[in-house]
Amino acid sequence: MGSDLGNFLRTRRAALSPGDMGLAAGPVRRRVRGLRREELALLAGISVDYYVRLEQGRTRNVSDAVIDSVADALRLDPDERSYLRHLVRPPRRNSGRAAAQRVRPGLWRLMEQLRDAPAVVLGRRLDVLAWNGAAAAVLDDFAARPAEERNFARLVFAPDDDGGGRPRFDDATAEEVVSALRVSAARHPDDPGLTALIDELDRDSGRFHRLWSSGTVRRRPHGPRTVHHPVRGTLTMRLETLTLPDDPDQTLLTYMNEPATEGA
Repeated sequence: MGSDLGNFLRTRRAALSPGDMGLAAGPVRRRVRGLRREELALLAGISVDYYVRLEQGRTRNVSDAVIDSVADALRLDPDERSYLRHLVRPPRRNSGRAAAQRVRPGLWRLMEQLRDAPAVVLGRRLDVLAWNGAAAAVLDDFAARPAEERNFARLVFAPDDDGGGRPRFDDATAEEVVSALRVSAARHPDDPGLTALIDELDRDSGRFHRLWSSGTVRRRPHGPRTVHHPVRGTLTMRLETLTLPDDPDQTLLTYMNEPATEGA
């Protein structure tokens, strides 16, 4: 818990200024950006020692009141608050191997009916578990890749010179993918495959590294998205995302075409 929680709290502190919070900056020049730990503790109404231990992951049984007070002091939005709770209260470690995720036949049939709308089902690591023909034409020919390479995060953060003829995705998609991985990592801290994927992307993609290092959690799984396709040109589509009620680690992404927005 300590590392991810500490990084998140530090990046959120750094995003705030004393003036914004009604605090005097003081005559001494600050060595770091944002709020000091002492200032954050003051705003949250907790002791400096307790906040330091919280940031270092050395606290147990943190109360709802303390979590809410820290979230209020940091001005966290609902997505960030939920993420903070996952970090402070990580799920119980699972010593067994995670069960393989399978897509229900009915969901496959549903996607096949969406002939003009690219649709994919993503798993807990953003692995592409299922896709329809439109997704294969617009996003990637997933069937041509080995199962272990069918991953939406790798697709979004593929290098420009990978030679695979892959599309390029806009900033909104990149930010949503990073946020989704961050939340999944908090929910599944014992998943070595997920940890390895994040480490790989952080090492190989400067774009991913910048977003991951920012510490932001912005879940915006719907709205306009722009895809730059190597053959079809620039496509503007509207994304809708549904989390499956019987498996919250499976997500259906559907891209609906918007007329008069496709250009060469």
